[in-house]
Amino acid sequence: MKLTAEISCYPLQDNYLDPIKWFIGRVDSYSNIERKTNAMATQVCGEYSDVMSMLAVEMQAAHEKWGKAVFVCKFIGGELDLSHSE
Repeated sequence: MKLTAEISCYPLQDNYLDPIKWFIGRVDSYSNIERKTNAMATQVCGEYSDVMSMLAVEMQAAHEKWGKAVFVCKFIGGELDLSHSE
């Protein structure tokens, strides 16, 4: 089963762009997960277990490297066209 997720990261520090860029770079290392980023959030799509495993690993890694951060995620079962716009 496919899963599409939208993730927003809010690092609790003045230098907030570096942790966000670092997180997106880490997500890009997963060849089995599609990623699109806009000014508000990052959307990912892939197999359900792959997306959830990636999020668990990478959110933990972000907290360990950068300290406190808030992650806001929305999930929808199925595959959405991440390049769709209206």
